[in-house]
Amino acid sequence: MPTVLREGPYRFFFYASDREEPPHVHVERDRQTAKFWLQPVRLERSGGLRPPDIRRITRTVVENETLFMEAWSERFDT
Repeated sequence: MPTVLREGPYRFFFYASDREEPPHVHVERDRQTAKFWLQPVRLERSGGLRPPDIRRITRTVVENETLFMEAWSERFDT
C-alpha cells in the first residue's frame, strides 16, 4: 500500500489491487477510512470519519489532485 501523502493525522494511499477501478485515493486516520474518486474529486465512501474530517480531507484531495493523478499513473502504468 504505497503512501502518496501524509498530512496531519491523515495518510493518503493506493491499494495494489486498485488498478481495475477509476483513479481514486484511500485515506485513513487511526481506524477511520474514506475513499475519494479523483476525476472529478468526490467522496465515494467513508467509514467513521466525521463531517469536519471529510471537509478537510476533501480540500486536501482537491489541492493535491495532480499529485495523486501522477502517482496513480506511475503506480499503475496508465
